[in-house]
Amino acid sequence: MTDQPNNGATLPTENTTEQQFVIQKIYLKDVSFESPQAPDIFVATEWSPEVNVQVANNARKLGEGVFETALTITATATHNAETIYLAEVQYAGIFTIAGFDDASAQQILGAYCPNLLQPYIRETVSDLVMKGGFPQLILQPINFDHLYAQHVAEQLEQTHGRPQ
Repeated sequence: MTDQPNNGATLPTENTTEQQFVIQKIYLKDVSFESPQAPDIFVATEWSPEVNVQVANNARKLGEGVFETALTITATATHNAETIYLAEVQYAGIFTIAGFDDASAQQILGAYCPNLLQPYIRETVSDLVMKGGFPQLILQPINFDHLYAQHVAEQLEQTHGRPQ
């Protein structure tokens, strides 16, 4: 038998742990919709709401190598300083992450997992706003890799002070 190259892949040995990433479950964790100006807002002659979208992400350890990442999006539409609607959706996933160094595992939880959850939460927010009687809200893609890199840079700055 001849030795064949493994194309750069690392084979597990006694001294290494095989890297594993598994999506165990993706689920809707929390949803809320409020329309405090209804039904009056629907008979208004003209209004053009200002929509503010807030994004939050957090992760927590559930067990050995098992984590939950939760992504929350809050969309608030206002007109003349009055809230037209408020939609808040939280999607979460349970993930097995094993064999990665700490920095890689944190990057997976802080960027990769939210990227996986994003299509689910975008659809839910859009449907929720439409079912509330308002025009569809199409959320723009979010670059979680960039946001995570910013977060890491901010943490380093707070820990070590500003570079000179």
